[in-house]
Amino acid sequence: MDLRQLAALTAIADHGSFSAAARALYTVQSNVSGHIAHLERELGATLVDRQRGGLTEEGFRVVERARRIQRELEAIADDMASRDTDVAGTTRIGVIGTTGRWVMPQLLTQLSRDYPRLKMIVSEGATSSLVGQLLEGHLDAAIVHLPVDDPELAIEPLFAEDLMVLVHSSHPLAEHEHLPLASLAEHPVLLPPTGAALRRVIDRAATASGVTLTPLAEIDGVRLLASLAFEGFGPAIVPATAVPRWLRGEFRRIQVPELPRRVVAWAQRRRPAPTAPTRAVREATTSLLERVADRQPGVYLGIESPVRA
Repeated sequence: MDLRQLAALTAIADHGSFSAAARALYTVQSNVSGHIAHLERELGATLVDRQRGGLTEEGFRVVERARRIQRELEAIADDMASRDTDVAGTTRIGVIGTTGRWVMPQLLTQLSRDYPRLKMIVSEGATSSLVGQLLEGHLDAAIVHLPVDDPELAIEPLFAEDLMVLVHSSHPLAEHEHLPLASLAEHPVLLPPTGAALRRVIDRAATASGVTLTPLAEIDGVRLLASLAFEGFGPAIVPATAVPRWLRGEFRRIQVPELPRRVVAWAQRRRPAPTAPTRAVREATTSLLERVADRQPGVYLGIESPVRA
C-alpha cells in the first residue's frame, strides 16, 4: 500500500469515476486503474464498483482512513513550513451560521493581513453536523454552541450570548424593550423544531416559568428564523448574533429575562495536536472577540460568559 494508491481512491470518491479522478490527479486513467487494482489485491477487497461507478462499502471505509493519513501528511508539511512566525498551510474550520456572519468577515480580513500564507477553508453548518465532521477528521476545529459532550473533543468557551425575541416594528410586541416569558406566551412565536438543541433550551425555560409557548411555525435554521421575523411574519426567539450590530431596519430586539444565554465554544480533537495554521486561527479568533464582543448587543466575554440559571 502506498500514498499514490490512496490518492487514486480518494480522487475517485471525490470525482465519481476513473477518468475524472485521472484529470484531478493530472495523470492518465490507466495509472489510476493500476493503483486501484494493486490496492484491491493487497487488501483482498473490491473497493470500486465498476458497474455502477463509485465506491463499495469497503471502499468508503478505506477512504475514511486514507483521508486522515493525507491530512496528517499535510499537517507535517504545514508545521514544518510554520516553524517561525510565518504561519503557512491550510486549516478547515467549521462555524455555526450566526457566529459566522458576525465574526468571519473580520476574522478573514485579520488572517489575510497577519498570515498571508495561511489558507482557511470555512464550512458553515449546525452544531450537530459540525461535531460529526470534526470527529470524522473532515474539520480541524469548529465554532459550535454548547452543550457538546464528547470525550474526544477539547472544548473552550468563547462567549455567551442572550436569547432574545426579534420582532418587526409593526408587531404589537415591538413597544416592549423587556418582556416576561409569560407575556410572550400570549402570542404565537416562531420556534426551532421540536428536538433541536435551541428548542430544548427554550422549552426548559418555558417549563421552569410554568408557561407553554405556541409555535407560529417551526423553522430549522436560526438565520431563516431571523429573516422571517425581519419580514414581519411573526416574533422569533433567536440568539443575539442572529442580528449583527450593523444591521438596520424595521425590527426590535426584546430582552426576555427567563431565557438563558447560549454559550459558543471552540472545539477541536484532543489528538492529534492542532497544526500551526489551526492554532493561529484559534488565537486570531480570541483576539478578535476581545476587540469586538462589546460592540455586539447581547454578547458577553470573560466572567460573564457562564450560562445563567
